[in-house]
Amino acid sequence: MADQSIAGPLKDMATASEGDRSGRARIVILLLCLGLALAMLTSLTSGASNASAVSVIRDWLFGMGPGDAALSARDRLIVYDIRLPRVILGMLVGAALAVSGAVMQGLFRNPLADPGLIGVSAGSSLGAVSIIVLGGTVLAPITLALGTLALPLAAFFGGLATTLLLYQVATRRGQTSVATMLLAGIALAALAMALTGILIFMADDRQLRDLTFWSLGSLGGATWHKIGSVGPVIVLALASMPFLARGLNALSLGEATAGHLGIPVQRLKYVAIIGVSAAVGASVAVSGGIGFVGIVVPHLLRLLIGPDNRYLLPASALLGAALLLLADAVARTVVAPAELPIGIVTAIAGAPFFLWILLRKRGVLDL
Repeated sequence: MADQSIAGPLKDMATASEGDRSGRARIVILLLCLGLALAMLTSLTSGASNASAVSVIRDWLFGMGPGDAALSARDRLIVYDIRLPRVILGMLVGAALAVSGAVMQGLFRNPLADPGLIGVSAGSSLGAVSIIVLGGTVLAPITLALGTLALPLAAFFGGLATTLLLYQVATRRGQTSVATMLLAGIALAALAMALTGILIFMADDRQLRDLTFWSLGSLGGATWHKIGSVGPVIVLALASMPFLARGLNALSLGEATAGHLGIPVQRLKYVAIIGVSAAVGASVAVSGGIGFVGIVVPHLLRLLIGPDNRYLLPASALLGAALLLLADAVARTVVAPAELPIGIVTAIAGAPFFLWILLRKRGVLDL
């Protein structure tokens, strides 16, 4: 009876919050699935090769034998060994950043919240910069032991350490304060950026070039090895986040109301923080700093399908993956044969949208 008494208000609340948008949300999710498939084909066939979308599909379906292959040996190498890992990594990173943004916005009850708000990105960057600058000296044993995994693992554990420290600061008597978490996250991000600045000051010219390109974001170093190292972390984090949808819907009414509706608020905060930290930390580890995806994607989808996280979270994963693939295709072709950092593309597209959000909310925020 208790479960039924709790389920009733939650069901009514979800119905009220989604209004008559549930049918539209399902249609949008279906369209996003088709859009993601088109974005994959676009990313696979964009660049310096003769591979077209038709030839790639034919090769997938019929190109079993060497004589029947729709792609040449050179195009097969480009598509399957260079572009396909990049596409898969782009999908994982885009989905991770977008879903993390949606979860953070639900947790803070603020549509302008961002995964970098709690300092995860700054901590991950500090870990990666430490390997780039000190990998040949102080951290040489770690670099030699881990090889190519040193950079992504350092970034991941940098973000994880920042999150654990943040959680300890914001938690008192078993309760985590969202406001304290926000302020402590800003302080820890500033500290991590200051330490990163010291390392950048110590870097030589070659390291500065690597740091500059990495800090602006890129999928250029995508390999199957990297996907194997961070892919399980991102997939596990993404798989856990849809289970937060019911709690995030209740949390939109306030923590006290969510608690009265039977939501374990403290556990919800803990799982959300750890999930976002794992997803964002692993993403930054392999792609560097890519901004605005976590802000733009969830907010755009709220305008289309409403705030119900049951639909918002999967839709964010699909749209985030598709947008990052398209941004990567632009980055690879707009200044060919050179490659533009993908963070520049997302910033050019995302910054005007972010300003539009601020102007649209001006009456509410008193700006």
